[in-house]
Amino acid sequence: MPPSQVQQQAQTTATSPGQAQPRARNHRRRSSLTPASPGAATAPTSSDGQGNPFDSPTNSFYGALPAPVSTIVDRTVRPPPSSFPFQSHPGNPDPGTPIPGMGRRSSLESMRQRTSPVPGAVSSVQAAQPVSQAYPPYSRQSTDLGDLGRPYAPFMGDGAGSREGSPVPSPMTSQSQLYRNSAAAAAAAGSTAALNTAANNAYYDLTAPLPRTSSAPQLAMRAPFLSPASRPTSSLWSPPSFPYPYPPQGSTTSLTQYPNNGSYASYPYVKKTKPPLPSSMLPQKLSKEDKPWLGQKDWREKASWWFTFILMIVGAGGGAILCYTGFKGINLLKDDQICLVMEDDFSGGSLDTSMWAQDVELGGFGNGEFQMTTNKAKNLFLQDGELWIVPTLTSDEIGEGSVLDGYTYDLGDACTTDNKTACSATSSNSSQTVINPVQSARIHTTSNFSIAFGKVEVRAKLPRGDWFWPAIWMLPTDNKYGPWPLSGEIDIMEARGNGPSYTAQGVNFVRSSLNYGVLATLETQIFGWWSQKQKGYDADFHVYAMEWTPNWMRFYVDSRLQAMMNLQITGHGGKSFFDRGHYPAAATNGSAVEVGVENIWADSDNPAAAPFDQPFYLIVDLAVGGTSGWFPDNVGGKPWFDGSGTAMRDFALAQDTWSETWPSDQGDLAFRLDYVKMYKLC
Repeated sequence: MPPSQVQQQAQTTATSPGQAQPRARNHRRRSSLTPASPGAATAPTSSDGQGNPFDSPTNSFYGALPAPVSTIVDRTVRPPPSSFPFQSHPGNPDPGTPIPGMGRRSSLESMRQRTSPVPGAVSSVQAAQPVSQAYPPYSRQSTDLGDLGRPYAPFMGDGAGSREGSPVPSPMTSQSQLYRNSAAAAAAAGSTAALNTAANNAYYDLTAPLPRTSSAPQLAMRAPFLSPASRPTSSLWSPPSFPYPYPPQGSTTSLTQYPNNGSYASYPYVKKTKPPLPSSMLPQKLSKEDKPWLGQKDWREKASWWFTFILMIVGAGGGAILCYTGFKGINLLKDDQICLVMEDDFSGGSLDTSMWAQDVELGGFGNGEFQMTTNKAKNLFLQDGELWIVPTLTSDEIGEGSVLDGYTYDLGDACTTDNKTACSATSSNSSQTVINPVQSARIHTTSNFSIAFGKVEVRAKLPRGDWFWPAIWMLPTDNKYGPWPLSGEIDIMEARGNGPSYTAQGVNFVRSSLNYGVLATLETQIFGWWSQKQKGYDADFHVYAMEWTPNWMRFYVDSRLQAMMNLQITGHGGKSFFDRGHYPAAATNGSAVEVGVENIWADSDNPAAAPFDQPFYLIVDLAVGGTSGWFPDNVGGKPWFDGSGTAMRDFALAQDTWSETWPSDQGDLAFRLDYVKMYKLC
């Protein structure tokens, strides 16, 4: 239709309050806007009389301008480009495109396209509107709009441009490779010439085509990622590389105040370094005349040098001597110094009686032990090349009631002791006597093999269970110096079967000791031990050994480095056993009369090593309980007291408690020996 009809229709649409207007989905109410000036026309409103929600507020740059009454779409004018880069490609609506029935906020570029690019000329939009309703030209001298000149940064050109009236340099002439390759340079290339032509006029030339996704120069990047055409100078800028910090700290001085001539000597922000200190080097080497102290040396200087040198030699020599004597001082019993006396690997079908003999009795062996030793196959047997000593409950044989009352247990002819009272026992509630509640075994080499000085080595696995007392030990063959303890006792290994939590050294400890005395009431005990942190000695086999000479003795487990006890008898640091006892001058000997304490071993062939200078035989046994003090009272829930006359009965009454700690696996319950070796000094 003709333009006049178009204008009339547009005016009718805008001025007919009774006509229903389509309402946008996101329509919301808002207060009326105040006109920017008394003579300005009001902006179109919605049907309810409220302001259009898409209009700019009046206090903004755009709201200060009078809005046109009618909307005339000029097909010849290119629509303003999108403000968002992801909408700058075909298929997305342009925010500047008018949508019927909806008010749209016009961008600055859209308003500029409606103005005349040349002073005095009238655009097609202004021609169709009253002069009072047309957009006024935008003057650079306008105080309302402020300075809208194109922003300029130093990196965009060689010269120092100004925002006020200076020509805008072409981005293609910039010396910055970063800017020339940016999207901002490509966007500004099409309008730079027009802007420079009218830079000082009242109007900017805004009719130059704005670059879009297909504008030249072409960039090797996707269209959605081009710089928005509505902001042709928009780009991601990074500062150039300068030999000084940028931006300068604590200053607002522009870089454009300094000439860009490639020299930064006058740049005020270059950090100054401290001047170097004057050199302390001599300008030339000193001559001998300049060093008079070299001509004649003080005798004290020579003496101090020689004194220091001599001390160094003495120290080195003393250290070498100390290392040598320490190495030579280690006691070693070499293989060529000993000869094999007995070896049993238990590979036969039964115990070799040519080597071993069994002790059968129930007298407690002087320690008040609670087990009886038998010759029964269930308590001692050979299996898998090992000797097994297995403890059993007497109640399994005669009943628990018979153990406590009304039964007599007689070993008969099997008893091996001359003390007949140790061959039988009777249980009685009235006399508080019981039958030994445990049966075990004990073997020895008394009449077959014994040694005086040599070596003993036994590989064994210890049993686990409360109040077990496994032992590998030796007693003298002839009691040369008298009954125990005058002739001594050698304990190669002793242990307790209680668990590691037992505070008096459980199954994770093994101990060696020497027991002797000059009187029956003066007993001396020398002992030492070794322990494991992770597991007990019941978990695996270990080697328990003793090396014995007239000058020293050593007891160890597995290695000489794990020595339970080292004793020097003679030589450097040596001490006789009498001196180790620290005996008093007088003591009682089983009576109220004191007797003098004398060295009963002084007349022996080897008084320093006595009483351990005579033949000893080997004993291996598994005891249970006792009243000798091996298990301390009130420790680990001990169910008896050593000084009690009913200690064995108390132990028997607690059978349900301690028997529960015995392993169900016989391999863990047994005291197992892999081999036994005895050597003597050759």
